[in-house]
Amino acid sequence: MKSMASPVLYLILSLAFSFPLSSSTLDAMSKGTSFSIEKPEVLISPNGVFSAGFYSVGDNAFCFAIWFSNSRTVVWMANVDQPVNGKRSKLSLQKNGNILLTDAGKFTVWATNTVSLSSVQLSLYNTGNLVLCNLEGVILWESFDFPTDTLLPQQPLTRNTKLVSSRSHTNYSSGFYELFYDNDNLLRLLFNGPDVSSIYWPDPWLVSWEAGRTSYNNSRIAVLNSLGNFSSSDDFNFMSNDYGAMVHRRLTLGYDGNIQLYSWEEERQTWVVSWQAIQRPCTIHGACGANSLCSYVIGSSRKCSCLPGYKMKNSTDWSYGCEPEFDISCNKNESDFLLLSHADFYGYDFGFFPNCTFDQCINVCLQACDCKAFQYNFHNDTGYWNCYPKTLLLNGYHSSYFTGDIYLKLPKSKYDSFVNHAEQFRLVCSNEGTIELARTYVKSRVNGTVKFMLWFACGVGGLEVICIFVVWCLLIRTRKSSGADKQGYVIAATGFKKFTYAELKRATKGFTEEIGRGAWGAVYKGNGEVVNWIEDIIDPTMVARCDIGKMEILVQMALQTHHEPSG
Repeated sequence: MKSMASPVLYLILSLAFSFPLSSSTLDAMSKGTSFSIEKPEVLISPNGVFSAGFYSVGDNAFCFAIWFSNSRTVVWMANVDQPVNGKRSKLSLQKNGNILLTDAGKFTVWATNTVSLSSVQLSLYNTGNLVLCNLEGVILWESFDFPTDTLLPQQPLTRNTKLVSSRSHTNYSSGFYELFYDNDNLLRLLFNGPDVSSIYWPDPWLVSWEAGRTSYNNSRIAVLNSLGNFSSSDDFNFMSNDYGAMVHRRLTLGYDGNIQLYSWEEERQTWVVSWQAIQRPCTIHGACGANSLCSYVIGSSRKCSCLPGYKMKNSTDWSYGCEPEFDISCNKNESDFLLLSHADFYGYDFGFFPNCTFDQCINVCLQACDCKAFQYNFHNDTGYWNCYPKTLLLNGYHSSYFTGDIYLKLPKSKYDSFVNHAEQFRLVCSNEGTIELARTYVKSRVNGTVKFMLWFACGVGGLEVICIFVVWCLLIRTRKSSGADKQGYVIAATGFKKFTYAELKRATKGFTEEIGRGAWGAVYKGNGEVVNWIEDIIDPTMVARCDIGKMEILVQMALQTHHEPSG
């Protein structure tokens, strides 16, 4: 009987310890109370969106944190770089108004360093802000003033705050990337590595106005609202691609160095990226460490590879980069150069040599013992080939977007083995994943409305052509009759006809017989047609009155005409 009871008791105990202890929820934490890991208690925001309590970050390692209740995505941590033990560690709200986080040895790991003589309480707001305030509502401390790697809507980023990335996806300790305001009042992304540091966003070679920024506003504040609009005092603004009312949003500086805006998709119960600062992740400094190249791979964002002749320093962490497998020689006769096309290492040139030949560039690198490689490319603006010898191979990336080449300095004794290794850095266009498109032409069904509109347009166009032709004919006819109309006008105005040059030439037989000259010019003999003209011009009463002078004037006026143009 006793032997049967033991297995049953063992099974009951196993089932009991296989389920985690359920945590109790609280609206607020009052003075003189504490949270422990053994008896987990969690603060819940009134809307239930956010939770605050001890969060497991490793084996028997905990941080006091704030997270989204449904996805358990962490947005803030108190002791991010110093987790506490799972036993006898607690968070206490002291009677003097100070919050202390102590480990198993009662050593203070984190504190708010606040003091209040009146009653205080710690509450988690609907915005995700953890606030310590007194009964009068005066805020003594709030988590929004001490962000870690995430900004929530309505949480300001100021001159006194910054975002610091985590170390990796599973390591929540401080990483190498920071988002902050620099001394020029510009919002920047910084790679703060173990050996070097450098600004990489916005592009460091751009001045502020070229990057769409201004340095004249020294307020240094940026805020993300709940609709997805981000606004910064340096004129950097953006809107999420799903702008509008959403359930949840967060702006997070990832461990990969890219800052991204996430939106919660309720149907799929997952976070989706609705905006990101950098579209080409290989251009982020420190992506793969020293002496390595970052490249783009189908199906993943990026891939890190050591250069030919180099190996990883830490097989589990690319941020440490790679180290050479050979001894560097200062004898220029013992070195050769391996071409890495479409590759670049940003910065750390020990010189710049414009309008340089390839052989000259090789000699520059061979003569410098610490030269590890050189970049040789053509500059379109100047029409020169430029040489950039490098002492450090950092921020390397391999992409078809870059047209320059890198020549890696290697020992001749092992050159042949390194050439085979370099094959992986060649750009190869693969047909994997391509889809052949159907080439069959399918005649679309005629739409009745479209057909009617086409015929109507043709009819209107034809009518316009006819109208234009009729108007043109009328204009030609009008021009032909304009001479006769003008003649009729002269007769009506003066009482006599004015002859044209052609009529006079015909009446005088081409002005062939000159019979005299007078004050009005030459006089030519005319034929019988002239006699009829004079009879039409002269009033018979003038002959009766012998008004010869007036008769001459009328005939002379009638016979006036313009000379025919020569030629």
